[in-house]
Amino acid sequence: MSNAPLMPKATAVWLVDNTALTFDQVADFTKMHPLEVRAIADGDAAQGIKGMDPISTGQLTREEIEKAERDPNYRLRLQESKVVLPPQPKRKGPRYTPVSRRHERPSAILWLVRNHPELKDAQIMRLVGTTKTTIASVRDRTHWNAQTLTPMDPVTLGLCSQIELDFEVQRAAKEKPLDANYSGATLLPASETTRKDEYEPAGHDEDDLNVDAVFAKLKTIGGKKHDEDEE
Repeated sequence: MSNAPLMPKATAVWLVDNTALTFDQVADFTKMHPLEVRAIADGDAAQGIKGMDPISTGQLTREEIEKAERDPNYRLRLQESKVVLPPQPKRKGPRYTPVSRRHERPSAILWLVRNHPELKDAQIMRLVGTTKTTIASVRDRTHWNAQTLTPMDPVTLGLCSQIELDFEVQRAAKEKPLDANYSGATLLPASETTRKDEYEPAGHDEDDLNVDAVFAKLKTIGGKKHDEDEE
C-alpha cells in the first residue's frame, strides 16, 4: 500500500472543497506542504484540476473523514486497497532505450571504451542497452558514423545511472587479474643503505705520522751531504 493516495493534488482539491478538514490534515494525508494546500484553498494553485473523491476510490471512508473533522489533531489513514496486483516478473535482456536516444548509444559506447577499457562487452550492453556487434564496430572504428562520433558520458545522456556505472566499474576492477610480473616499486633494504664502504682508505702508520723521526732522518741526510762537501 502506498503512503500517498492516488492523484494527491486532485484529492486535496476535493477534500478542501467538500470537507471541514484543516490544512495540516489534508497536507498530511496527501503528502503535500500545508502552504500548498492553503494555496489550493485560496485559488492560487491547482487551477483547472478536477477534484477526485477518495471515498469513491476506496481510499477513505465517510466515517474516517467525520472523525477527523471532530478532532483537528487526528490524522487520516489511507484505507488498504482490496485489489491485490500480482508482482511483475523481472525481465531478462538488454536495457530498453527510448527511440529518441538510440542514436546517442554509439557515443556512449565510445566513452566507455576509452575511459573504462576494463569493462566487458556484456557490461556495456547492460549499461547502454546495445548489441555486441555495435560495440565491436565502435572499438574497431568500423561504425558507419565513426568519423563524427564524439565520446559522451552515458550518465549525462540518461542511458544509465551513476550508481549502475560505478557498480559495473568496481565489478570489472575486482575481476581484472593482477600482473604477476609487476610487484610495485620498493625501497632498498636497510642493510644496503647503511652498509659501510668496503673500500675504505688504509690507515696511516704511526711511523708516517711521527714528526720527530722525520726530522731526525732529514738531519742525517743533511749531515752526510755536508761531510761530502768538506772532503
